[in-house]
Amino acid sequence: MVRELRAMVDRAVERNGGSTVAKKPSHRIKFHWPPHPISYSYHVLASDWKGKASFEAYGDTFEVEVAKTPHGVFGRCNELWHEDRGETLGQMLHRLRESSEPVLARQIEINRTLEEPGRFKGHLRSLRPLDLIKLLYSDDRDIANEAKTEIEKHASSRVFLNALIEILNDRRHPNRRSAQWCVLDLFEDLPSFATTPDDEEEAVDTMKRLIWDAEDDFARTIYKAGVVLGGHIPDQYGGPTLLECLHAPSKIGRRSAIHGLFHVVEWNPQMREVVANALREAAKVDTDQQLQEFASRMADDIAFGAADHIQEPMFPDEP
Repeated sequence: MVRELRAMVDRAVERNGGSTVAKKPSHRIKFHWPPHPISYSYHVLASDWKGKASFEAYGDTFEVEVAKTPHGVFGRCNELWHEDRGETLGQMLHRLRESSEPVLARQIEINRTLEEPGRFKGHLRSLRPLDLIKLLYSDDRDIANEAKTEIEKHASSRVFLNALIEILNDRRHPNRRSAQWCVLDLFEDLPSFATTPDDEEEAVDTMKRLIWDAEDDFARTIYKAGVVLGGHIPDQYGGPTLLECLHAPSKIGRRSAIHGLFHVVEWNPQMREVVANALREAAKVDTDQQLQEFASRMADDIAFGAADHIQEPMFPDEP
C-alpha cells in the first residue's frame, strides 16, 4: 500500500509540473444529497409517473421517469436520487441535467483522485483500503472527510497505519496538507491504529517531524498536530515531544507546540511547573517577537490563569 501511495504521489508531482509546493486547500463544504424531492411539494401521485425519457451526461445515459401534471412536467432519475420539473419535457430534462451536476461532479472527482476514468458509481464503503487512502488527497475536502470516516470505521483491521504515517511524511503532493489533517484527526484515537509501543513511537516521531520543519499551516494541519499530541496523547508522548518542539526551526511549528502544551497541562496538571518554565525559557530565546510574547503569556496562563484565552499570533507572511 505504501509503495502504491508513493507512486501516486510521484504522478501527482509530475502532473503539477514537478512542483512540490503545498497547495492551500479551500474549506470543507459538506455535501448534501439528495435534495428534497420537488414532486412532494406538488403532491404528484405514484400513479402519475407513467412516461419515460432520458438525458446524457459525461458519456452516460440516465433513464428518467416522467409525470405530466397540471403543475408541469416532472422527471425523476432513480440512479441519481434526484427530481426536477419544467413547463415542457425538454425544459424538465435540461433542468434535471443541470441540477444533477453536483452529484455528477462529485462522482467524477472521486474517480479522478483514484486515477480511474468516468464516474464513480458505487459507495465508498465498498472501496479497498488503498483507494480510501488515496481519497484523502482529493481536491474536494468533503470527499476526503468521507474517506477518513470509512477508514475510522475499519481501524480495527490494522491495515492502515503504515500508509497513514507515509501521508504524514509526505513533503511532495500538492494536496498533502488536507490529507495530513485527516490522518491527524484519525490519530486522535492512535491506539486504534498503532498496535504496539513501537508503532505508537513511530507515529509520534512522524507528528514531531511534521511540526519540526513546517513550511505553512494550510488546513490548520500543524496546529492540529500540536492538539493531537497535547490533547490526546499527553502522558507518555505528547508532553515531552512538544517541549522539544519549542526549539523547532519552524516558527509555525513552535507556535503549534506552544498551543499544544496548554492541552498537556489540562490533562496533566502535575506538568504545570515544568511546562510554564520551559515556555518562559523559550520566550527568552525565540527569534520571533510574536512567539516570544505568545510563549510568555501562555506560561503565565498555565502557571496562574492569567488569561481566559490566548490568541495565536498570525505571521505577516502567512497567505
